[in-house]
Amino acid sequence: MASEEDLKKAQTVEARARNISHNVRCTECGSQSIEDSQADVAILLRKLIRDDIRSGKTDKEIYKKLEDEFGETVLYAPRFDLQTAALWLSPVIVAGGAVGVWAYKKHKQRTNVHIMALNLVRGVPLTPIEKQTMLDLLTPPPQQRWWLRWLRR
Repeated sequence: MASEEDLKKAQTVEARARNISHNVRCTECGSQSIEDSQADVAILLRKLIRDDIRSGKTDKEIYKKLEDEFGETVLYAPRFDLQTAALWLSPVIVAGGAVGVWAYKKHKQRTNVHIMALNLVRGVPLTPIEKQTMLDLLTPPPQQRWWLRWLRR
């Protein structure tokens, strides 16, 4: 009969093996992890991972071994290095560009109306008081911080 310590050790091995298997791509199917795949190579890899865990290897060593044998594409999360920097940073760059374009358009939209109105008033003969009143009305307000305007909404 298995002791409680052996049972706990087996559960730990199983949990680690499942965690690793969820992060490793099946080399035969490509779209599934080896945990979800029923391909022969996936079954073999799951067994090899469990054997490596039982032999005392760390998760990092197991990932390194799989990467050395099958290439970097076997892992779902590629490492961050010079070759994969564009892959990792592209969402941030695209989002930053989109926010920049949006902010520029909002700024241009707000300032263009005032400039057009001021140009219309400049050609009209007005008294000095009327001219000052129109300029006061048409001059854009001082720029507020965008985040203050957003918080007030």
